[in-house]
Amino acid sequence: MVVLLKKMFLQGCEQLNIELTDEQIEKFFLYLKFLQKKNQEMNLTAIQDDEEIVVKHFLDSLIALQAINLQPSDKLIDVGTGAGFPGIPLKILYPQIKLTLLDSLKKRIKFLQELSEVLALQEIEFLHGRAEDIGKNPIYREKFDYVVSRAVAELAILSEYCLPLVKVGGSFLALKGPLGEEELNKGEKALKILGGKVEKVVKCELPFREDKRTLLLISKKQTTPKQYPRKAGTPQKKPLK
Repeated sequence: MVVLLKKMFLQGCEQLNIELTDEQIEKFFLYLKFLQKKNQEMNLTAIQDDEEIVVKHFLDSLIALQAINLQPSDKLIDVGTGAGFPGIPLKILYPQIKLTLLDSLKKRIKFLQELSEVLALQEIEFLHGRAEDIGKNPIYREKFDYVVSRAVAELAILSEYCLPLVKVGGSFLALKGPLGEEELNKGEKALKILGGKVEKVVKCELPFREDKRTLLLISKKQTTPKQYPRKAGTPQKKPLK
């Protein structure tokens, strides 16, 4: 079963033009095993089947590389990382990047700390908190080359969580489903207010599935005005329009 699963994973990576070393493959399957073990103790993901985790978590995270070109010196923060997606898969592929994982639930942060030890990953910072609060903190505000986020909120809301963290000249990548362009149309005013501009829209399919993906890459052109992000909860209740 594991042999077939690894073969499938490698085929999916090949479809995405991604090459993996044997060590990286082993890390992904250690990740799979540890995630399933811990998922019995805490609700980390509704997806529990081996194959579904490989496709809908691992490959769906690596699909981000269809839109961004990571460099070893890059600082990347994954906002609302949950069980580590897409941040940990990107770190496995690019171990030299400086990764920050942000989540509002402490139990998830504890899981990610344990996972990073199991996978022997270095240079990861774990942040427990709300994106609105972290975006106001001068230690993190406009300090990242890339901010990535997957399955967290609609773009108009997500932009206010993420763009304040992107340095001018950096990028925000929102991993979206088939309605990504509709979200973009509704969220363009928010992007403009927050200093962002659409760099590219990449449409692709998840390997082995007909699931459509829309990758929205937003460039940070100007400093985000000081009043953003607004206090915790406000972006969700009153999205910028």
